[in-house]
Amino acid sequence: MTAAHISTGSPAADFSLALLQEFHRLGVTDAVLSPGSRSQGLALALAEFDRASLIDLQVRIDERTSGFTALGLAVETGQPALVVTTSGTAVANLLPAVLEASHSSVPMLVLSSDRPAELRGTGGNQTTWQPGIFGRFVRHTIDVGAPSGRAGEPSRAITIAREAYEAAVGMHSGRPGPVHVNLQFREPLSASVPDLVSNPLAFAGGPSQAGEIAQGKEPSGDADHSDRQTTARDAPSAALLAPLELARGPRTIVIAGHGGGRAAEQLAHEGGWPLVAEPSSGSRFGRNLVVAYRELLNDPDFGGRVERAIVFGHPTLSREVPVLSLREGVETIVVTPDASAHLAAAEEFTRARHDASAGENVDPRAVFRRRAVTDDAIGLYNPGHRVSQFATTVTVATDPTAGGSIPSSGTPSAGGTAPDDRDWLRSWVLANRAIVASQLDEVAPPNPDDARSPDIAVRRDYRLAELAALRAPITRRVLALALWQATWPHDRLVLGASRLIRDLDRVVPGKNIRVHSNRGLAGIDGTIATAIGIALASQRGPDSVGVTRLLLGDLTLLHDVGSMLLGVGERRPRIQLVVANDGGGTIFDTLEVADTASRAAFDRVMFTPQAVDIASLAKAYGWAYSSVTTRTELDSALTAPVSGPAIVEVRLPR
Repeated sequence: MTAAHISTGSPAADFSLALLQEFHRLGVTDAVLSPGSRSQGLALALAEFDRASLIDLQVRIDERTSGFTALGLAVETGQPALVVTTSGTAVANLLPAVLEASHSSVPMLVLSSDRPAELRGTGGNQTTWQPGIFGRFVRHTIDVGAPSGRAGEPSRAITIAREAYEAAVGMHSGRPGPVHVNLQFREPLSASVPDLVSNPLAFAGGPSQAGEIAQGKEPSGDADHSDRQTTARDAPSAALLAPLELARGPRTIVIAGHGGGRAAEQLAHEGGWPLVAEPSSGSRFGRNLVVAYRELLNDPDFGGRVERAIVFGHPTLSREVPVLSLREGVETIVVTPDASAHLAAAEEFTRARHDASAGENVDPRAVFRRRAVTDDAIGLYNPGHRVSQFATTVTVATDPTAGGSIPSSGTPSAGGTAPDDRDWLRSWVLANRAIVASQLDEVAPPNPDDARSPDIAVRRDYRLAELAALRAPITRRVLALALWQATWPHDRLVLGASRLIRDLDRVVPGKNIRVHSNRGLAGIDGTIATAIGIALASQRGPDSVGVTRLLLGDLTLLHDVGSMLLGVGERRPRIQLVVANDGGGTIFDTLEVADTASRAAFDRVMFTPQAVDIASLAKAYGWAYSSVTTRTELDSALTAPVSGPAIVEVRLPR
């Protein structure tokens, strides 16, 4: 049975089936939708795809929640999730998630339903101008004319799905991110959906079409898009994408910001250089790790002697890191897949300058300005526009004086690190150890040898000291270390954008675990939804055993509290929200203005005090709840079995 012979009686439904089938073929595993009338054809088709175990569907009543849930799913799976909405303000509610996905280079496929083009500008109900609504923050926009039942439309849907998917994963641009497919639909908006469980090929776009795509051919049929916009660029030439070789000599540190990945730790290991790695970098492990980097970067004998910084990912948690790049005499090299876009811009500027010198009517400055604006939109890390060079990959040059070479992976050969590099690294590691050791816990643990002392008074003092340690109140430092210790490789740890992630960054040691945080724009928007998406994706299958824990402040919880609503019949993941409740936004207490502003005014407009009963909130949404006040209670809560959504409230002083 081929696409040309399938008809449900609704062109909108037929087109939706063909589109979803192709997304499934391309590797999309997840979809999140919010209900609406105009999107009913897509919604009912997705329900059948979910029933047939072809695409895993989540339903959320709030589009903002849907967008961030899709973001979390994509973070965990590496595949773009579909986000399906109806028309009007429903689409606009996706903007925060689209912005975060764009700045974090997370793939996402937004499928918005729309009235047909002839209703635009007529004041039609729930009708606005949806094409281009996300501006420069999507990698590609396709405004699809309303299907009418013509023979070539299933092939047209396949072409659109492939075009959107390739843009979302950055297949040609090197920049994954969100893509907007705006689908105009006319009535009838839906029809009876074929049974995909008993007959999985009984829908538009049969195996013959899939074969054409697998061979790289364009499917036949009408691919008439009523309008399209794109910010995707041609990839730069292969020469520009060649690995950048890092010469030995300059005193170097490796900095891994959010999303830096394992490559940062590997480079630090191979180069024999100190490693600064934020918790959500994916690089916070290894023997070169420096936890007390703030103190050392402020020290003239350490940070003051740095000559080169190699940056991976997006550093956001300290002032010391960007200040380093702004200092005279420091060469900063940023390593990121997004460098391909910057390199393409540089290449185009060079071509434009050449054309202008050859008499062509081209203004290279205009080309550069246009590209530079778009580069800012992608969020390339470039403090003060002082970055010396961007690269997609880097290698370490062989040091001719060291008697060995640095392999691309694994352990450096004997003598593979120059003596100066070894001394440089050793000085950082030893200084880091001394600083960490000096940051003693607030309550010193008792000496275990005292428990076996023949002196009854010593044994009594031991028991009293042990009891005092167990009953000690929880501090931010204690909370961060306990949560870090409780997380294992099969778990997921998500960190909200509050002072807590900075507290954790200051104290936790190296550990190779999966940590995520929305650091593209470092906002508190959608934090719970993102964590739920990560939990749903990481706990798929009967053999999954991990728990997703989210560390967040009270305001971050309240800002996204609607995401706690999991509808009847929706999957309920094993997730723990560890809420540090200090009564408001204490992160603003660290601002300099807090020392000079009126206390009453500051508290009202900055601290924004709250007194919400979180236990009642948890009960209203059907989440388990517990409150902890001591270290013993905290450890018990973090190590107890988690069977579903739960909140652990930790009261902290302001």
